[in-house]
Amino acid sequence: MNRILLVTGGSRGIGAATARLAAARGWDVAVHYTRDAAAAEAVAADVRAVGRRAWVLRADVADDAQVVAMFRALDDAAGPLSGLVNNAGVVDVAARVDEMTAARWQRMFAINVFGTLSGCREAVRRMSTRHGGRGGAIVNLSSVAARLGAPGQYVDYAAAKGAIDALTLGLAREVAAEGVRVNAVRPGIIETGIHASGGQPDRARRLAPQVPMQRPGAAEEVAEAIVWLLSDAASYTTGSLLDVTGGR
Repeated sequence: MNRILLVTGGSRGIGAATARLAAARGWDVAVHYTRDAAAAEAVAADVRAVGRRAWVLRADVADDAQVVAMFRALDDAAGPLSGLVNNAGVVDVAARVDEMTAARWQRMFAINVFGTLSGCREAVRRMSTRHGGRGGAIVNLSSVAARLGAPGQYVDYAAAKGAIDALTLGLAREVAAEGVRVNAVRPGIIETGIHASGGQPDRARRLAPQVPMQRPGAAEEVAEAIVWLLSDAASYTTGSLLDVTGGR
């Protein structure tokens, strides 16, 4: 039986690494993107290169109607969904809370929280035995910021990821008897392009001394944790928040 995985934000960073690794482990992969179609197509090509099927889907995850349409398009193209990785997310420039605007907070939560909620809802509607599904696994991308608070940098981002932790714990218990497992991975300082989008392209290297391992992590190291949580090897794991932080 083919296992079909949707990775949101799959065109770069942790999402791209997850799509490639999942394909290598036998998943067919739908690569979601918002802006960079060429990058998403490149990841899909890598998936096909190892003999798996791939689809490229565009949606703004902050728009619930677009998320619904994306899942319906995948239903038509691929068939029953087996896994979802809610990876799409944003940061913003470093700032104190008293320097932030409501517009920033609305964007932060619309993408990082509401987008993940929409994805979880649509996945449960397809995977849960309550809805006639065959079961499946959801992995949400949180952050160690949810535990540390990110003072002076991204308190709003940390708050959004704290919401992801609560969502993961509650949803896991809600659907545990319906064949759906829900877990979260909380990366620490990882070398990806998200830092540049927040105006700090050197952030991972600069903060490396704060990490007990004295280095930033790689996207591929986070992908290993995600793909394990998706797999049958994690069949008794649900409601877990897995830190991948180098000890931080």
